[in-house]
Amino acid sequence: MARRDARVRAGVPRVLWIPAVLALALVLLPVAGLVVRTDLARLPRLIAAPAALRALELSLTTAAMSTVACVLLGVPLAVVLARTRVRGVRVLRAVVLLPLVLPPVVGGLALLYLLGRNGFLGYVLDVTAGVRVPFTTAAVVIAQTFVAMPFLVVSLEGALRGGGDSYERVAATLGARPWTVFRRVTVPLLLPALGSGVVLSFARALGEFGATITFAGSLEGVTRTLPLEVYAQSQADVDSAIALSLLLIVVAVLVIAIARPRALEGAYASGGGGR
Repeated sequence: MARRDARVRAGVPRVLWIPAVLALALVLLPVAGLVVRTDLARLPRLIAAPAALRALELSLTTAAMSTVACVLLGVPLAVVLARTRVRGVRVLRAVVLLPLVLPPVVGGLALLYLLGRNGFLGYVLDVTAGVRVPFTTAAVVIAQTFVAMPFLVVSLEGALRGGGDSYERVAATLGARPWTVFRRVTVPLLLPALGSGVVLSFARALGEFGATITFAGSLEGVTRTLPLEVYAQSQADVDSAIALSLLLIVVAVLVIAIARPRALEGAYASGGGGR
C-alpha cells in the first residue's frame, strides 16, 4: 500500500496549462527572435572578437568576486534577520530588499554619491588614503554585490524561517555556544538554500547593467562587462550586439542549469520543500 501511495501524484489542473504556456512563451519567444535575427555566418567571429572576450572574462571574474562578497556578507545578514527578535527588524528587512525593487540606475547613483569624490565616504577615502572607487573594477564588484546580495538573503532567510529553529534550540540546550550552533547546526541546514542563493546571485551579477554603467562607467578592459559591451555594440553594430546577447544568454542558462544544486531539486521533488 505504501509503495502504491508513493507512485501517486496529484497532477496539474488542466486550467493551469494555458497561462503556463503563455508565461513560457513570454520568455522563450524573445530569445527565439534573437536567434532568428542572428547572422550565423558572422557569429563565431563576432563572439571571438577581442573586445567580446575581454568583456566576458571581466564579467565572469567580477561576478565571481561579487558572489563571494554576497556569501561573506549575506549569510550573517540572513541569519540575523531570521533569528533576531529585536524591534524594527521588519524595517531592516525592507531596507535590505530595496535593491530588488529599485531601478538599478538609482542604485548606481546611490553608490556614486556615497563613494564618489562628492560622497561623504568617498571624500574620506580620497583624502585619507588617496583611494577613488568609481570607474574602477572594484566599483563593478560593488555594484554587482549591491544588486545581487538580496537574492541570497531572501533564499537563506526563507530557508531558516521555513525550517524553524528546533535543532538549534536543542544544541543550545545541550550547552553548545552560539558560534558552535551556527557552525555545526545552522550552516549544514542552510547548504541547499545557500547553493541556490549563490547561483541566483552569480547570475544576477553576470547580467547587471544599470548600476554598473552609472557607478563604474564603461571603460573597455576595466569596467565594460558583457552587458555593457552589448549596449556599446548596439550603437555601432547590431549584429555584434545580438551575437553577444546570445552569448550572455547561453552563459546564464549554463550557470543556472548546471550549477543549480541537485539536492535542492531532489528535496522539492520528494515534497521536502513544502514544509
